[in-house]
Amino acid sequence: MTANGIDSNDPLLAVPVSTPGPQQATAARQFQGIPGLTIAPGGRFFACWYAGGVGEGPNNYVVVVTSDDGGLSWGEPVAVVDPPGANVRAFDPTLWTDPLGRVWLFWAQSTSPKDGTIADGVNGVWGALLEEPDAAELRWSAPRRLYDGIMLNKPCVLPDGSWGFPVSIWAEGVGGGQPPERLRDEIGANLVVSYDKGRSFRRRGGFRLARSIFDEHHIVPLRDGRLWCLVRTLYGVGQGFSSDGGRNWYDCGPASLVGPNSRFHLMRLQSGRLLLVNHEVVKGENKDWRTRCKLTAYLSDDDGRSWNDGLLLDERAGVSYPDGVQDGAGRLWIIYDYGRYTAGDILLASVTEDEVLAGIISTPESFLQRVVNHSGGVKKD
Repeated sequence: MTANGIDSNDPLLAVPVSTPGPQQATAARQFQGIPGLTIAPGGRFFACWYAGGVGEGPNNYVVVVTSDDGGLSWGEPVAVVDPPGANVRAFDPTLWTDPLGRVWLFWAQSTSPKDGTIADGVNGVWGALLEEPDAAELRWSAPRRLYDGIMLNKPCVLPDGSWGFPVSIWAEGVGGGQPPERLRDEIGANLVVSYDKGRSFRRRGGFRLARSIFDEHHIVPLRDGRLWCLVRTLYGVGQGFSSDGGRNWYDCGPASLVGPNSRFHLMRLQSGRLLLVNHEVVKGENKDWRTRCKLTAYLSDDDGRSWNDGLLLDERAGVSYPDGVQDGAGRLWIIYDYGRYTAGDILLASVTEDEVLAGIISTPESFLQRVVNHSGGVKKD
C-alpha cells in the first residue's frame, strides 16, 4: 500500500510503459491530442499525447514518439501506456528532462467516466523515467503512483533546489469526479515537491480559485524569489503568488491575461525572459467557453507584468493545448493539437526568441504547423 492508502500492486493501476501493438499504430487511432514535448541531453526529441476511442473516455491510452533528426521527422510510437480493463484509462501526459538528464513520462490514470481511481474516487499522477534517454534501446523504469490528482504541465526546479510539481485535485463535479473527504483541503492548484530527486513526493501548499476548472496550472520562480502560479479558469487565466516557497499563497484571483478557458504554456527561457503560449480571445463570445484559436507566443522581460505583441503560430479554430521546450542553442519548440475529434493533428513549431520579439519568421530553420502525427483512424459515432 502507498502512504495514501492506494494499492500500487493492483494490476489495473501499475501499468508499465510497454511496446506498442498494431492497435496503437497511427492507422488505428481516432481521437488524439493533449501533447507534451522534451529533448534529451544528447538531442533526441520525445513527444507524447493520448489517444484511443472516439473521444475522452475509457479507451484512452498514452503514446510516445521520438525524433533523432532534430525534430524534423517522427515515426510510429515507441512506447505506450495502455491500462487493461474496460473502464480504466491513461490520459493527460507530459514529458520532462530533469536536471540529471533523465527523461520522465508522467500521466494521469483513473476509472472512466467518473475519473476516479479504483480505490476512492481521485485521479492519480503516475510516472516512469529513462535513465539513458539517448540510448539505442529505451528502458523505462517501473511505473509509480507519485501523488493523488492530475499533473498536465512540466515540473520546475524551485529556488531551494527541490523539484516542484504542479498537481491538481479537481473540484466536485469537474470531470464527473468526486474527491474523497481526505482531500477536501487539497482541491485546486497544488505544489507537490520532491527533495530527493524524484524518489519521494509531498504536498507543500496550494490554493483554490473561484471558477477554476481542471486548473492545469504552471508554477514559475520569479527573479525576486517569489513563486508565480497561473491557473486555467472559466474566465480565462487566474493566478496566485507565494513568498515562502509555495506553502502559502496570496493575491489569488484573475490574472491580467485573457484566455479561452484552455491550457496554456509558461516557461523561463535561458535569456531570463518568460515565454507564454496562449490564445488571443475573440471578442463578444461566451466568456466561459471561447474559441480556441489564434495560438500565439509572447515574451516578457519583466516577469510577466507586461508582454510583447507576440508571434502568431496558428490562426485556426480548433488549435489547443501547447507545450514547449528550449534546446541547448536557444531555439524554441512548441507542440500543440488541432482537430482532436477530426484531423487528430499533432503539430510542431520551431522559432527563435528574436522571431517572437519581432512577430515574424525570419530564419530558414524556423517553421510553423509542421505535422508530427495525423491520426489515421476511421471516425465512428
